[in-house]
Amino acid sequence: MLRYLALILLILVIALQVKLWFGQGGMNEVWRLEKSVAEQKEKNEALKARNDALAAEVANLKDRDEAVEERARSELGLVKPGEKFYQVVEPPKKPASQDADGD
Repeated sequence: MLRYLALILLILVIALQVKLWFGQGGMNEVWRLEKSVAEQKEKNEALKARNDALAAEVANLKDRDEAVEERARSELGLVKPGEKFYQVVEPPKKPASQDADGD
């Protein structure tokens, strides 16, 4: 009788271990979810850093007229009245095959 009870308990322990490691809500799923949470935290940190940089840039543009002027000059090519604009254009580079022909 004791032998049957030990066998039943052993089978029960094995069944519970299988469910723990491989069943729904088991350790494999826990590890997968932990990995997913870690990846999402990394993405959130990157987005938070980007948002902080953008917020600092907006605050800078709101507070300083020089920042607005600098941005207008660099991105839009604006020139103040009375200033002269010079644009330097470099000649296009020849491909290496034309240089070898002796042009």
